[in-house]
Amino acid sequence: MSKNLLFLGTRKGLVIYKKSTSSWDYHSSHFPGIPVTLAYADENTKTWWACLDHGHWGIKLHKSTDQGNNWEELQAPKYQEGLEIKEGVPATNKYIWAITNGGKSNPDKLFIGTIPGGLFSSSDYGKSFELNEALWNHPSRKEHWFGGGFDHPGIHSIVIDPRDNDHFYIGISCAGVFETTDNGKSWTVRNDGLRADFLPDPFAEVGHDPHLLLACPTHPDVMWQQNHCGIFRSINGGKNWKNVSQKKGPANFGFTIAVHEQNPEQAWVIPGISDVIRTPIDQSLVVCRTDDGGKSWIEQRNGLPQETSFDIVYRHGLDITGNTLAFGTTTGNLFISEDLGDHWNCINHFLPMVHSVHFVEG
Repeated sequence: MSKNLLFLGTRKGLVIYKKSTSSWDYHSSHFPGIPVTLAYADENTKTWWACLDHGHWGIKLHKSTDQGNNWEELQAPKYQEGLEIKEGVPATNKYIWAITNGGKSNPDKLFIGTIPGGLFSSSDYGKSFELNEALWNHPSRKEHWFGGGFDHPGIHSIVIDPRDNDHFYIGISCAGVFETTDNGKSWTVRNDGLRADFLPDPFAEVGHDPHLLLACPTHPDVMWQQNHCGIFRSINGGKNWKNVSQKKGPANFGFTIAVHEQNPEQAWVIPGISDVIRTPIDQSLVVCRTDDGGKSWIEQRNGLPQETSFDIVYRHGLDITGNTLAFGTTTGNLFISEDLGDHWNCINHFLPMVHSVHFVEG
């Protein structure tokens, strides 16, 4: 079944669009008025998941097994009493920043990445969660992990190898890329080739800021990341990274990235000026696509605002299915392209701030 639903996690709830014969139309809303940081549909079980941030009431986790007709609240992952982010700072779950299933060989497994940097797993599909102690106790964590846009480090990317579900990667802001080949029992740092210009040593082993980490689904050794310091690509499963940013052009700083499902050479980014000035370059919204592994980049502007745009796209705000891409912006605009980004249509100008975009089989 094609992915004909589009989940938008927004500042004011979960908003869903559905593909009709000729357009994407509003379908439904859930959790009105409550920030939904991530909305995710598990392809293995068809379960829908919603991660909520109530602010005063804290982090909440909900699931639906009947396509949103009913939602069940589950106990969100908790840090054990006595754990500390660093000396004197208690560890508490401040944000759910990543959620994914454990792969086709682990249908009852669920992973959740959090701020302040803990990876949780569930072997009973969300009834209970366990902190990955090997990662939490990694010798680099207390001294070399730190917050970027948030006060504390956070796990925002979990990439499961489809060939071996005990093999996966995580992306941490700020620490970098970590790999496990034994289902989380041990971890290897994979930051060779990355730059961290904000550190005294830009080539430090740990302390890098990948904004989003992805692998090509059909060529999982080819990995991409939109990084604080540029766009990086690896062709050997993260063992080495190459900077593929544009030397003279907009494809450099940004938060999000998308990778073609079949073509490991093709990827998209949505750039901004910098971490301090989070607006489009020259107030002109552009999507940049590469068809050759980052050797060159095409600017895709057709249908996007080219004057006085203040749209920025968060790290989970872009997704792809087939030839269709969609992204939602901080100013509540939703854009969709049916031709790999050559032409864009604005579906809605009046949404809340968009945190996440996710294509779903409906």
